[in-house]
Parts: sequence; structure tokens; C-alpha cells
Amino acid sequence: MVKMAEQTTLESLLEMGFERNRAEKAVAKTGNQGIEQAMDWLMEHENDPDIDEPYVPPVGNVLGGAADGQSTAEQPTLADTAEGDGSNNNSEESENKSMSEEERLEQVKRLEELMRVKQAERREREREEELEREKQRRKQGQELQQIRQKLQDDDMKKLADQRRREKMEDKLARQRVKEKIARDREERAQKFGGGGTPSAAASSQPAQPSPSSPTSHGPPPTKKEYDESRIQVRLLDGSTITTAFKAQEPLAAVRVYVQMNSNTPEGQDISLLSPYPRHEYTELDMEKPLKELGLVPSAVLVVTKK
Repeated sequence: MVKMAEQTTLESLLEMGFERNRAEKAVAKTGNQGIEQAMDWLMEHENDPDIDEPYVPPVGNVLGGAADGQSTAEQPTLADTAEGDGSNNNSEESENKSMSEEERLEQVKRLEELMRVKQAERREREREEELEREKQRRKQGQELQQIRQKLQDDDMKKLADQRRREKMEDKLARQRVKEKIARDREERAQKFGGGGTPSAAASSQPAQPSPSSPTSHGPPPTKKEYDESRIQVRLLDGSTITTAFKAQEPLAAVRVYVQMNSNTPEGQDISLLSPYPRHEYTELDMEKPLKELGLVPSAVLVVTKK
């Protein structure tokens, strides 16, 4: 009966189109528990790399071998009844064969339908698994994109903070320059305002000729010392600005004043030059006083781009 069951399962698998090697493996691997278990094993292992390798059954476990050995061992003990039993077995075997043929056809139909159902279930399961994997990939992609966006936002925020600090520092530096210029102007105003009264009083008195010797015989006039310079600057757009600086102020103060009081683009480096005679001032000249550069008591300068 074991051999018949094995052969029925094996034959059913072969009739359903499975290769003999795979069918024999399925029957052996499932312990001949039935056609459904064998089909499940085949569908689960159809992608195994060794599925098509020749099947070698273990020694003493050949399909139907145990049953054949047992029947052979029993034959000597049943020799006296072999004739009568043989005729009965032949009739019973033919009856079982005819019945198993009908049942096998019905079983094949049922198993084919079962296989279609299982294949459909498997395809549906694989489709759901693929959808789940796609969801995971999309989720990971979104998380990665969020991380990249956060890093980019952090970099932009740091850059904006840095620019804000630089602008604030530049604003404070300009404010300090403006305050210095304002203090210098106030000092000049106080200085000239305090010394203006005696001059005005002296000028209000009528000039009287000196009774001494004529001016032609007097000492030569001394050279007047100027302590400020009136600077006129021609800007890049052709307009001009004019202001006064102390004679000992460096030329850099004039450049800063131009940058603060003109429409020069922010961050634009400029140079100053004298048109007559033409002379372009260097960075070393920017540290020299106006008096030393010959720009006292007045001068005209031209702004140029570096």
C-alpha cells in the first residue's frame, strides 16, 4: 500500500506536468504525506538552485523498495497458498486499478484546480510583498530627502547668520568712522570758532599805516602754515563732493569719507588720483598725512575703480 500511494502521488504529479526528478524529490522530501504537500513543496522550492539536480534516494528508502522486500520475504512462507491467493490478488488488483484510474482523473482535476488557486495566492502574496518593499523604499527615500533638506537648511541658516554678523560688524565699523569724522568736524568747528573772535575784532579796527620804514624795506613775509585742507572729489558718476580735513589726517580718511557719502556700490574697492599732475595714490600713500602728500590747503582728487 505504501508503494501504491507513492506511485499514485508520483504519477499524479507527472500527469500534472511536473518533471520526474522534481516529482520524486517532492514525494521523498514530504515523506509521502500526500499530493497537496508535495505540490506545496514544489511551489516553495521551484527556485532552489539544486531543484533540477538528479535525485538520489537514501539507501533502503527507494520508492516501493521496502514493500517489495517485505513481499519477497513473505513468499516462501506462503508458497502453499500462492495459487489461490494469486488469482484473488489479480482480480482485486484489477478492480483497484480501475477504481484508481477514475479516482486519479478526478484527483488530477481537483489538484490542478488547487494548484491554480495556490499559484494565484502565491502571485498575490508576491505582489503584496513587492508593494510592501516599494513602500519601504519610498519611505527610506523620503527620510533620506528630509535629512538632506535639513542639512541644507542648516547650512543656509549658518551662512545667513554669518552674513548677518558680517553686515553688523561692517555697520559698526562705518558707524565708528562716522563718529570719528563728526568728532573731527566738531573739533575743527570749536577751534576755528574760538579763534575767530580776535580775528574779527582785529579786522573791525581800521588798518593804520605803520610809522616805521616802508614795507619794501621790512622783513619778507613768512609762509603761512595751514592746519586743514579743502578736498574736492570727483566721483565715478561725474558728480563731486567737497569737505575739509585736518592737514595731519591720512589720505585713507578721504577714501572712507567718499565710500560713506557717495553712491559707490557696497564692497567696491576704489583708488584716488590727482589729475594735475597725474598721480595715482597707493595703499602706502593712504597712511600718509595730507600735508605730506602736498594736498594742503586744497586739492582735487578723482575716484577710480581698482
